[in-house]
Amino acid sequence: MDINILTVFILAIFVGIEIISKVPPTLHTPLMSGSNAISGIAIVGAIIATRLDGGMGTWLGLIAVIFATVNVIGGFMVTDRMLKMFKRK
Repeated sequence: MDINILTVFILAIFVGIEIISKVPPTLHTPLMSGSNAISGIAIVGAIIATRLDGGMGTWLGLIAVIFATVNVIGGFMVTDRMLKMFKRK
């Protein structure tokens, strides 16, 4: 069972890198603000994954929670910075 979880985790990393590398730089900011909801769902899924078994799934779930949390915080920071650019001085 642990090898299946590790395989899905590694495949998700490669798919994520492949998808993000194909996005043009001008679309990164709007996509980042839109992906906060998806990352929130990933956090919930990762928390559930940490409770499935006591082995490697717990550690992979913890890593997924950390990465998704960093993604959400970064998304909010980028969105806030983008919105500040449009404020009138």
